[in-house]
Amino acid sequence: MAFDTSLFHRLTDRFVHTHGYRPGPAEIRSWEQSLPVLAATLDDAGLGDVEVMIEYALPMNSKRIDAVLAGTHPVTGEPSYVLVELKQWSEAVPSEDDPVLCVLERYSGPVLNPIEQVRRYREYLVNFNGAVATHPHRVTGVAFLHNATEFGVGGLRSLEGAGGVRLFTGDRRGEFIDCLRALLSPLSPGAEAADALLAGKTVPSKQLMAVAAQEVREREQFVLLDEQQVAYRTVLNAVHRAKRSDTKEVVVVTGGPGTGKSVIALSLLGELYRSGVPALHATGSQSFTKTMRKVAGARKREVQDLFKYFNSFMATEKNSLDVLICDEAHRIRETSANRFTSAAHRTGRPQIEELMDVARVPVFLLDEHQVVRPGEMGTVADIRAAAALRGLACHVVPLDSQFRCGGSEAYLRWVVRLLGLEGDGPVVWDPDDRMRLLVAESPADLESFLDSRRAQGYSARMSAGYCWPWSPEPKPGSPLPLDVVIGDWARPWNLRGDRAVSGAPPSALWATDPAGFGQIGCVYTAQGFEYDWSGVIIGPDLLWRGDQWIINRAASRDPVFKRSVSEAEVRRLIRNTYKVLLTRGMVGTVVHSTDPETQEKLRELVGARHLVTA
Repeated sequence: MAFDTSLFHRLTDRFVHTHGYRPGPAEIRSWEQSLPVLAATLDDAGLGDVEVMIEYALPMNSKRIDAVLAGTHPVTGEPSYVLVELKQWSEAVPSEDDPVLCVLERYSGPVLNPIEQVRRYREYLVNFNGAVATHPHRVTGVAFLHNATEFGVGGLRSLEGAGGVRLFTGDRRGEFIDCLRALLSPLSPGAEAADALLAGKTVPSKQLMAVAAQEVREREQFVLLDEQQVAYRTVLNAVHRAKRSDTKEVVVVTGGPGTGKSVIALSLLGELYRSGVPALHATGSQSFTKTMRKVAGARKREVQDLFKYFNSFMATEKNSLDVLICDEAHRIRETSANRFTSAAHRTGRPQIEELMDVARVPVFLLDEHQVVRPGEMGTVADIRAAAALRGLACHVVPLDSQFRCGGSEAYLRWVVRLLGLEGDGPVVWDPDDRMRLLVAESPADLESFLDSRRAQGYSARMSAGYCWPWSPEPKPGSPLPLDVVIGDWARPWNLRGDRAVSGAPPSALWATDPAGFGQIGCVYTAQGFEYDWSGVIIGPDLLWRGDQWIINRAASRDPVFKRSVSEAEVRRLIRNTYKVLLTRGMVGTVVHSTDPETQEKLRELVGARHLVTA
């Protein structure tokens, strides 16, 4: 069968449209090397009418399956789907520590065994696609390592049988053909089955806070994919080594918003807690820690006590924990001391050293582009340096998949280019089917639109840049001060304190309590959280003039921007602030600028079809 090479050009064009950037040379090369082999295998199996969905995108996630074969089962007559992971590997061996991971010369660190990779893709697809959610038997997974022989990769087979996933090599291509014939009928075209899968309704994604208690106390709630599972297993393997050999090592997990850092943190905490391993979770965010104590530790004090702050370990003995999970580690401060710290504990010792010393396996999960306050210094370089001073191994696992913002890589890239954090400046938004982006003509329109979505059962919040004064906390029973004033529209900020006032939730619960919708959140209460619809008001601290952004420091009311903070630092932190606010939404974002010229730029970038008006 002759292979139509124009497919690669069409694939590239479609990839650019879907993801907002061109595929790299390695991705194109993988198509050129693997797709003709798969096509020839299907042809030899007599399955030329099977539908092949290339780079099938998982729901609510930026991960893609190399190919999904859709057809009819030859015995049952039901729709039948085969998930195919294609690898060009010729050699790979299981990791000595963990057969779920494997080692290849071409990679600096371990990667997921392809059998485990496909098993998790299958589990995720069944969880989130309504077409197969009640028919999991219709979905099978295989890994096809067409350049490999049994001698080169046979050790990976130890995971076969887990979830029914099989591995085939080039020298066992005949067995792969037999497998395909047993799953797909040569007599029935696959278009109908493919259409059914593509039309399958997406099951709502689990939001972290909604299942936190079950995750920690009962069982795993999330399906970790690819590098998420690598990060998870890297930590567990380090824990086992530390116990076995009385050693100590550091793990760093990096990734942008929505890549699953907090999901990994909670999954680890749950696994360790249920296994009786001494472990704690810590953050630098009062909102995040208090919320976790409430939702994960509901009616169980011992679970509440698992959640601490970064400054909780000033007087803790070295290695008193097996594991310390430092979530939102980009918020690590220079020291733990503050104005309430006793003189005895004002040692000037770096906070990063305290966190590293307290556990045999300190774990840091961070996003360097979410630093929003002066003095926050949790970077990979800082952590590596502190580990090197102690002679400790430091493992870094980068995350690149996107689970927030509808799994839309294109949206995340649009945001970072909009704010000048990457690329050559803002680009016009090319709508995809994963994330909605709208511009509201007024804050009242923004609020009205979000309220209509709440009436449909979605969660929603409004947030803004820190550009308005923040009045003292009102007395119980008094109305909240309407600090955020834009024309004839005015709303209160979220509360500062730990108690509810006049129906508004305390600061820490603004993002998760439904009553938080009536107040405007700031970056400090929004960071680390997610909700279905996010309304973002860009204040006068970020202005579009001519062909560039102008940072108007004078418009910021954030008290952390003291005179000692440099202009360059303020510019970086304000851009990072809006990146955080613009990446909280799971389904959609509605944005409005108080500045007419900036608002006009947003209209130009988003398009007239996506305006929200009264």
